[in-house]
Amino acid sequence: MIAPLPGDEAEIAAAICEANATRTPVWVCGNETKAASMRGVQAGRTVSTRNLTGITLYSPTELILSARAGTPVAEIEAALADQGQHMIAEPPDFSALFATTAPATIGGVTAANLSGPRRVAWGAMRDHVMGLRAVNGTGESLRAGGRVLKNVTGLDLCKLLTGSHGTLGVITEVTLRLLPAPERRATLVLAGLDPVSGVAALSAALGSPYGISAAAFLPAEAAARVPAAAWFGQSVTLVRLEDFAASVTYRADRLRADLAAFGPAEILDDGATRAVWASVRDALPLAPAPEQAVWRVSVRPSAGPRVAAAVSAAFGAAWFMDWGGGLIWIAGPATAAAHDAVRRAALAARGTWTLFRAPEPLRGSVDIIPADPAPLARIGARVQAAFDPNGILNPGRLRAPTRLDP
Repeated sequence: MIAPLPGDEAEIAAAICEANATRTPVWVCGNETKAASMRGVQAGRTVSTRNLTGITLYSPTELILSARAGTPVAEIEAALADQGQHMIAEPPDFSALFATTAPATIGGVTAANLSGPRRVAWGAMRDHVMGLRAVNGTGESLRAGGRVLKNVTGLDLCKLLTGSHGTLGVITEVTLRLLPAPERRATLVLAGLDPVSGVAALSAALGSPYGISAAAFLPAEAAARVPAAAWFGQSVTLVRLEDFAASVTYRADRLRADLAAFGPAEILDDGATRAVWASVRDALPLAPAPEQAVWRVSVRPSAGPRVAAAVSAAFGAAWFMDWGGGLIWIAGPATAAAHDAVRRAALAARGTWTLFRAPEPLRGSVDIIPADPAPLARIGARVQAAFDPNGILNPGRLRAPTRLDP
């Protein structure tokens, strides 16, 4: 008898093995906090990692942590905070965006490769995954990477599985590289800039020698939804510094002087900085209505304002920019016309796009990510065949599903 909610990797392997034998499509999930993201999956059974919980290794001196896939991110963050450490990728909490109260899990964050504002300086979630355990589409248990920095030879399965959305394997354990948490944080705020000037200021800050850890532009409407920024009453251009207290004070003063051409800058203290960037991390400045769609567009930062202007003209989009202008969050009507406007704006800027959240009718009728070029698509098909030859794991999650042979 296969357990409905597997309690360990062996039970997950048995469930996948059984599903593969009968070619039964499987919905791979954790706490289903992102069920309304990407494409819906039509599956004959569910395999959840929610019962695979607990930190299995934590070595503060080695800056390494391993946890089972169903472990809540908040539980890991609390354990790290006790030791003055944090996760480098600053994974977001999209509970408000998806209207869920269930906690996000480390397996889900890894499977979706979700990264917060620090990604602009320190890289994406996949850059900090040192090791993984997973079960592929035939029920085989896989182990990739390890618990030391130089641990990869051959194909880097950690990077391959991170961001695969459960289509290549069921992640059962994640090993992360950590960093000490900063002693102090501060945010430089330039108020009233237009998007082009705002991104220019962000680029100047990121190109400075002062170690910027986050850079975002919020138009007035978005800034009004962030309490620590609302009192400016206009757009805000935000630059974060993190480090030892004396270093942050020195660098903030120097950066303010260097950016004086863009206008006078205010400096938010540690508490306000935490609040502002938690809001940006979790996409709270967007505040989409439940029936609206949400897109993420990735472009070179200088093209961000052009994309924002295009979607604003097309359907009055709500938006803001993170990652120095390289990530544009967009909310608008869940229609094919709005989706096409986002797609065209991204392609015109030589960027990429994701329909991140939408009602099922739209998610099921349009491409949620761009099609791969033919050579890359062929490589992807071979990888898929190697990991999940019968295509049972989250079929259609990223692209329209192919028909399984009876």
